[in-house]
Amino acid sequence: MTQRSDAVTDPAVPPPSTGATTPPKMKKVAAASFVGTVIEFYDFGIYGTAAALVFPTLFFPALGTAAGTVASFATLGVAFVARPFGSILFGHFGDKIGRKKTLIATMLLMGISTVLVGLMPTANTIGVAAPIIIVFLRILQGLAAGGEWGGAVLFVSEHSPKAKRGFWSSFPSFGGGIAIILSNATFLITALTMSDETFLNWGWRVPFLASFLLIGVGLWVRLSIDETPVFAKQAKVVGVTRTPFFDAFKHQPLQILLATGATAMTLSLTYVGGPYLVSYGSGTLELERPFVLTIAVLGGVAISVAVLLGAVLSDRIGRRRMILIAGVLAVIWTLTLFPLLDTRSHLAFALGVPVTMFISGLATGPLGAFLSEQFATRYRYTATGLSYSLAGMLGGAIPPLIATPIISTWGSFAFGCVMAGIALVSIICVLVIGETKQYELDSDEVSRRSAAPTPS
Repeated sequence: MTQRSDAVTDPAVPPPSTGATTPPKMKKVAAASFVGTVIEFYDFGIYGTAAALVFPTLFFPALGTAAGTVASFATLGVAFVARPFGSILFGHFGDKIGRKKTLIATMLLMGISTVLVGLMPTANTIGVAAPIIIVFLRILQGLAAGGEWGGAVLFVSEHSPKAKRGFWSSFPSFGGGIAIILSNATFLITALTMSDETFLNWGWRVPFLASFLLIGVGLWVRLSIDETPVFAKQAKVVGVTRTPFFDAFKHQPLQILLATGATAMTLSLTYVGGPYLVSYGSGTLELERPFVLTIAVLGGVAISVAVLLGAVLSDRIGRRRMILIAGVLAVIWTLTLFPLLDTRSHLAFALGVPVTMFISGLATGPLGAFLSEQFATRYRYTATGLSYSLAGMLGGAIPPLIATPIISTWGSFAFGCVMAGIALVSIICVLVIGETKQYELDSDEVSRRSAAPTPS
């Protein structure tokens, strides 16, 4: 394969033509990305639930309840720090050897590290080594997750017809929503079928060890799908870049920063509405664990439905408009959420979690297509994954980590203001980016940016 970092901008070389994948094959492609992402983010998500429910006791017992919870969520945040590095690492190979082979590697890394978490001795057994090893395994999960979402999204978007790109590109995110349902449902079943003591002793390990059974299914599905036509034509006609990371920052640094800001809101809503509110409901509000987990499952249903709704609407009214609608709703809702939750009403919690996740889903649905449409093919895997991972640090890692100290010092409304501020940042970034659904994925970003936008 010829490697030419300047090939895409060479006027003597025609860009590869767009060839939309046939509808029957699109279903297979979407299913492959969906199943793979379910497995990947089930693995990633069960750690968040465990961090809320049991890790403070099992791995940080010497710190006490409050500090143990902060430390537990800090290990959750470590993965978000690792995700950008995973985006760079796996994006490099995804832009050089292809989307398919790279996604197989991310699944193997995620699956192995998750199973090892399920086998981990606790602090009572091996002392301080336990939290250190947990952090290391969480870093491996973060590296895998950093290469997963962007690649899964591109795997679908680069097969999709432009008119339905938003819908098809939402399937990886839809898989993430189903993973939220599965991870919380698994913990709910274990909580309902065993005592708290049994759950703390070994029951929490079941969701992690169950991941082993899912890895084979995911690998089989991904091995059965061909490389994306956009990448295959790019590699055949003009070659691939040697340095996708440096090319991305050389040609589109502003787009990477704007895409990061535009994505931060969705991840803040997802990780506050998911793992953090599970901890807040069972700890601060002292609600029953089965009830909290049941509502968390409903939150997964809410985000899954909203992902598909937001994606379908984005093909009609545009990515920008759909994300802006979600952003405005997010500002209003986040200022309302914690005063509502602090009534300690079961009804308030049953409303708070699903609504938060639904708003997140409305913005997440168009996100796969929205990010894919911003970057050139030769470094799209790297740039898309990096933007998403950096947004994960800003929106997914930091808010749950700072929530407890902010709420204890200034009250829960102050944390709602932080969430509303993140939503405002995303709104501004989306307004600056503009509409993207008119772009072809196999044309150079210079020609795409200079082309007159079509009416949305």
